[in-house]
Amino acid sequence: MKLASKKVKTLGKTKLGINKNKPAKDALKKPKTKKAVKPSESKAITKKPKQKTSASVKSGKPAKKGAKKSHKEELEGLKDIDPEFYDFLKKNDKKLLDFNLLDSDESDDEEQEEDKGKKAAEESEDDDEDNEEKYHKPSEDLAVASDESDFDDEEEDDESAAGGTQKITLNLLRQWEQQLGKENVSIDIVRKVIQAFNSALASISADGADGGENQPNAAAFKVVGAAAFNGVIQLCVLHLQPAIIRVLGVKPNSSLPLHKHKKWVKVRGCLRYYLTDLIRLVEQVSSANILGVLLKHLHQMAGMVVPFSALGKTILKRLIVLWATGDETVRVLAFLCILKITRKQQATMLNHVLKAMYLAYVRNSKFVSPNTLPGINFMRRSLVEMFALDLNVSYQHAFLYIRQLAIHLRNAVILKKKDSFQAVYNWQFINSMRLWADLLGASANKPQLQPLVYPLVTIATGVIRLIPTAQYFPLRFHCLQTLISLAKETNTYIPVLPLIVEVLKSNTFNRKHSAVSMKPLQFTCVLRLNKGQLAENGFRDEVIEQVCGLLLEYLAHESTSLAFSDLVVPTVMAIKAYLKDCRNANYTRKLKQVLEKIQESGRFIEQQRGKSSVNFDIKDAQAVAAWEQQLRLKRTPLDIYYASWLKTHETKKRRQAAQTDEINADYDVPKLKKLPAKSGVPVRNENGEIELFPSDSEDEGDDGLALGSDEDEEEEVVEEEEVEQPKAKKAKKEKPEKLKPQPTAAEDDYDEAGGAVDIVKDLDLNDW
Repeated sequence: MKLASKKVKTLGKTKLGINKNKPAKDALKKPKTKKAVKPSESKAITKKPKQKTSASVKSGKPAKKGAKKSHKEELEGLKDIDPEFYDFLKKNDKKLLDFNLLDSDESDDEEQEEDKGKKAAEESEDDDEDNEEKYHKPSEDLAVASDESDFDDEEEDDESAAGGTQKITLNLLRQWEQQLGKENVSIDIVRKVIQAFNSALASISADGADGGENQPNAAAFKVVGAAAFNGVIQLCVLHLQPAIIRVLGVKPNSSLPLHKHKKWVKVRGCLRYYLTDLIRLVEQVSSANILGVLLKHLHQMAGMVVPFSALGKTILKRLIVLWATGDETVRVLAFLCILKITRKQQATMLNHVLKAMYLAYVRNSKFVSPNTLPGINFMRRSLVEMFALDLNVSYQHAFLYIRQLAIHLRNAVILKKKDSFQAVYNWQFINSMRLWADLLGASANKPQLQPLVYPLVTIATGVIRLIPTAQYFPLRFHCLQTLISLAKETNTYIPVLPLIVEVLKSNTFNRKHSAVSMKPLQFTCVLRLNKGQLAENGFRDEVIEQVCGLLLEYLAHESTSLAFSDLVVPTVMAIKAYLKDCRNANYTRKLKQVLEKIQESGRFIEQQRGKSSVNFDIKDAQAVAAWEQQLRLKRTPLDIYYASWLKTHETKKRRQAAQTDEINADYDVPKLKKLPAKSGVPVRNENGEIELFPSDSEDEGDDGLALGSDEDEEEEVVEEEEVEQPKAKKAKKEKPEKLKPQPTAAEDDYDEAGGAVDIVKDLDLNDW
């Protein structure tokens, strides 16, 4: 409106021939002709509204005498030259169009002309203010229904509309879903869905956009509101992978890699963008349920990661972090993704994956507690499976890391300083030894890693001998357990009996206890004992349990050996010597029972050796192995006793774990009460659509999308005093409705064994 008022002022002043730089007399001199203003002059008037002088004033010419006659014609010409400005004047200032000059224009003074110009300008400004109030009201059509779009600026909406950005709606998502479900899927639909996925991520990112190479994709669509975001993610997770399989024309149980199909070139570029966005979303999500859904989807897409080597390393790096630090379900799914991706490009990725996984395992096994122990055990077993993929490659890693353990032990033996001792006597060192012992035991039937058995046994024995005091009895028992497991798996004789019996000769152990412990002491998550624990009776009880358990486990395995009766002679003598000096009836009862079974098994072996059927030479290893195998089928008395003892011992451990809260009650320890498990009922919005990522406005019990925060994790509420309430009758559980079987697309199992069944189940709506 300000621009229009300037135009009005300029036009009025121009037609009146006002020139502020010259006096009025000069303006009335030399009236040559009565021609109308040329079109070029009128054009200059309309094109430069900011200037306050007309073309005639610039040229220095005086006003024409025929202004009265030609004014109407000039306004008619303005209609052709600038129709928009003419329409504006017609609607807002009709007085100016009907303006007529007086006959005495040429004889009027300059002052009168200036007064008229001022009055016209004031009238035009008043009209402009009235018109602003009248016409410049925001339209109701500009209001957006979405709650999140209320915070958007009007300028951004105008720019997005001008740039051709399409807003994602639920109807559009339904159309895409139908098109993705067709047999002949168009590659354009796949690209649009991937662009929408990128736009959805751009809508939740910190800066509002990707900011990287995926920026053009985010400009194609605009995702506003939680419903649209959930719809885009759900569409990609459920329907994108089967659609890409149909685009490529992959046949069921096909062993041909995906990147070798003819149509791979068409989907390569957009698929690379999608995988990049998918791993970005996995990095930002903290909810375990949503991570499980995304990892299942990534497991389906594992065959499409093979051609992208750099992107594959990025994906594996993030998956290894989830494998080492995630929730229980997330750990398993992350490992399955790592295994599938690595197997498909084993030649290029295996070295990188093994190194990264081993470092993550050592880094996250620094502290062992009842809460972290299951995760550490899972990492160790899964890492053994990864190393078993290629033993030739694994030998290089195993040799290097076992050598590092030996170097730490050598420094501790030579330097004998506190720091060097701490480099050996820690959980990372012990867990690393366990890992290599498990790997050597798992590959016992293959010769690649067997040369490493002797160095590892030497390291474990050196760790036990480094500080042989009662304070480190728990560490000794952990090392002995590792050696016994290695001996059983590799069928190798390892002299661990002297190391076990040596504990009974310890002066600290044989002293009378000076303190009474209220709860049993367990060495499962302990490496070192303090002085107070050494003085308790719980320490001696646990030591006797460990000695009896290790003796039974090792001797039960060796009880089928041809030399068993000769092997146990030093052990029998050591136990008898201890029983003479022991004054604790409980300890003597347990050790006497073990001693009786050892002697009974010794006599059983001697009877079997004395039979006339044994006529082979001791040097004949095959004949000895065959005899031991027959004896193993018969089962020795010690083997039978150990099986029953182990069953009772495991039951006792479970009972102790279940009674942890009751034991803590004696110490007034507050209980940790977890929130009730969340139901698996999917969250639906007002329209009945299932929402993958419910918005913050919904109930707190639902799982939402947390970007870099732990707000969605289950909180533990500490209650110091709990009042026992009568248990209510359990309501009958409603059986979930069975889902109708849906036709499944081609499975993403492209290994050589085409008929193999995938471990990860297919995604369905019940996952969220």
